[in-house]
Amino acid sequence: MNSLKNKVIIVTGGTSGMGAASSRLFAELGASVVAASIQREEGVALEAEIQQAGGEGKFIYADVSDEESVKRMISQTVEAYGRLDGVYCNAGVWEKGLVTDFNDRIWNKVMGVNVKGALWLAKHSIPVMEKNEAGGVFLTTTSVAAQIAFPAHALYCASKAALEALVRSLAVDHPGKIRSVGISPGTIETPMLAATCEGWDRPVEELYEEVAKKIPSRRLGQPEDIARTAAFLMSDAAAYINGTVIVLDGGTGPLPPW
Repeated sequence: MNSLKNKVIIVTGGTSGMGAASSRLFAELGASVVAASIQREEGVALEAEIQQAGGEGKFIYADVSDEESVKRMISQTVEAYGRLDGVYCNAGVWEKGLVTDFNDRIWNKVMGVNVKGALWLAKHSIPVMEKNEAGGVFLTTTSVAAQIAFPAHALYCASKAALEALVRSLAVDHPGKIRSVGISPGTIETPMLAATCEGWDRPVEELYEEVAKKIPSRRLGQPEDIARTAAFLMSDAAAYINGTVIVLDGGTGPLPPW
């Protein structure tokens, strides 16, 4: 595994699912990690877990849809560690609904976190990372929803497509200083996935088993699958990967539509 020694990395949405797995692994690989989210209880527990395991990490409360909260998080990170080398823009939300259900509340929730949150994070972290001689890495969680139409998830799909465009734009707009990359997860076993199963008349475990049979890898992805790829993309070993998105879907992309 690639070393992240001496790197300071912020992980938004860093206390649950893929973000928590990444926070743990980054710390294990030698990074000083800031796990940022709106989950205070989970954040405090994760901070203690990382430190008890011998890693360097801390929780900072941050709402990525609020510019002042993002600015404060970055300032607190630099105050604690003196620099910033990488940002994993992972905070995300979803809401089911057709375009005919669209309203300002849904827009503010989904686009406010998924897209505006990413833009606030880029706006305030990139100038800090550009001060480093080696620049920095801006890693974003997108989704296969950027290419696949999830039924009754039009706004969520649109938000993830916007993030893929942002990945490319940041690479072009900040050459030589910011390496912009993305991870596009498929079906990953996280609390968010479990939430999408609410209301079904079958147990979650049964639904997962059925889905796993359709994935060429014959299993659901795990948060650790994402974390390992995120760690590689954050590392110097991935120095020539820029302006692109890595798909981690267990092979579902090439499946025929029948």
